[in-house]
Amino acid sequence: MPDIFLKIPEPALRRLPWYLAYAQLAKRQGVKFLSSTQIAKKIGIEASLVAKDFSYVTISGKTRVGYDVDELIFALNHFLGFANQHEAFLFGVGSLGSSLLHDHGLLQYGLKILAAFDVKHELVGTQINRIPIHHVNHFMSLQKQMNVHIGVLTVPVDNAQEVADVMIAGGIRAIWNFTPFRIRVPENIVVQNTSMYAHLALIFNRLKEELETEKHEDV
Repeated sequence: MPDIFLKIPEPALRRLPWYLAYAQLAKRQGVKFLSSTQIAKKIGIEASLVAKDFSYVTISGKTRVGYDVDELIFALNHFLGFANQHEAFLFGVGSLGSSLLHDHGLLQYGLKILAAFDVKHELVGTQINRIPIHHVNHFMSLQKQMNVHIGVLTVPVDNAQEVADVMIAGGIRAIWNFTPFRIRVPENIVVQNTSMYAHLALIFNRLKEELETEKHEDV
């Protein structure tokens, strides 16, 4: 892995997909070049921040012209890892897990789910979007054949830590955790927590604050 990838601050890394999405939109609209000012205005941040973030991607713009949109999309896709295929296993084929198996967008961004695992016997042997579902007890044997590094965790919260331990014991090196439970893992395991419920709580509380502020202003 390039050293430059390791040095990029996490806030900058989180902003790069925003730039990619806007560049892709601009390309569909026939735009050939984009300046930092244009990108910053659309996204709602400072132009100097855009230029600083792009310094990690090693792409340079042209004076008075900006960044070539095709080159920008190519550079961001490769830097973010979207241009390469990363194989994964999914654990927990409930409503959320099933939705992710149906999501063709994951493959567009470089994540290919090879198989899913669950404890429900009625699911074992079936497929979702041509992805086979196995009993979780078969994970170890299948992992020895495929050597997958990424695991998507969508099990019930009560089982999150137990299943995470099984994943790690089998050789999973990175876990995309969709459960609201903060799993405990060794330092060398990459974890990305994506809790919809935490984000929902933020929406509820921010909305409540805004509505209460408006109520007091109207008094």
